[in-house]
Amino acid sequence: MDRGADDLAACAGIVHKADPDWFSAVMAAPVTMRDVLFPLHAFAIEVARAPWITEESMIAEMRLQWWRDALTEIAKGGVVRRHEVVTPLSAILDPQTANMLDGFVEMRRWDIYKDPFEDEAHFAQYLDQTGAAFFRAIALSFGHDDKAAGEFGLAVSIANWLRAIPELEARGRVPLLDGREEAVKKLAEKGLSALQKSRELGVPRPLRPAMLSGWQTEAILRKASVDPARVAEGALEISAFHKKSSLLWKAMTGRY
Repeated sequence: MDRGADDLAACAGIVHKADPDWFSAVMAAPVTMRDVLFPLHAFAIEVARAPWITEESMIAEMRLQWWRDALTEIAKGGVVRRHEVVTPLSAILDPQTANMLDGFVEMRRWDIYKDPFEDEAHFAQYLDQTGAAFFRAIALSFGHDDKAAGEFGLAVSIANWLRAIPELEARGRVPLLDGREEAVKKLAEKGLSALQKSRELGVPRPLRPAMLSGWQTEAILRKASVDPARVAEGALEISAFHKKSSLLWKAMTGRY
């Protein structure tokens, strides 16, 4: 039995079930990149949903702590618990990247509770740790500098946050410090600025297929910037045809 292949298949299954768009993006990347991308994306999915699968805050805290403990084991380089996601992660993460992802898990504690963000700095930290840090980890896992990937990740984080606002409000969360349309527009423009900065810094061409999971980012941010009322209406989604065609185009051209 090939446990490595079984783990990779399990990670792919997690991604396919939870986020078909992410699955399509990883499948559009070269086969040689998937043994890194599937475990990282499966990890992100498992951590992101941990606060939402129970109403008991203590249980949610324990679930997140489990992931933090696993990352600590990876960072220390000793014995790592056997798990279909943690085991392949331990093969690709160095101590620096494992510690970076610890911040990704820690920041998800906000999702457990219904308290609003403390201030702009807290909100910015959340977007950075839950989005930018994930793409920085991808870059580091492939041996590349993480600056351009981090800016791209911030843009992705903002786009995904804007898409999630109606559901977050339905679940009793307060996702924005300022929900006025002008403030929403400013947030979308911040995402577009981060995307432009990423392009100016330049994600190395060999790494660009690993950025495909954020392929809808620019279109979403531009919709929110032009018409911020779309955010509250949950009208930022892109048509299935446009999603498929734009993913194919970016995969073929190396654009991001």
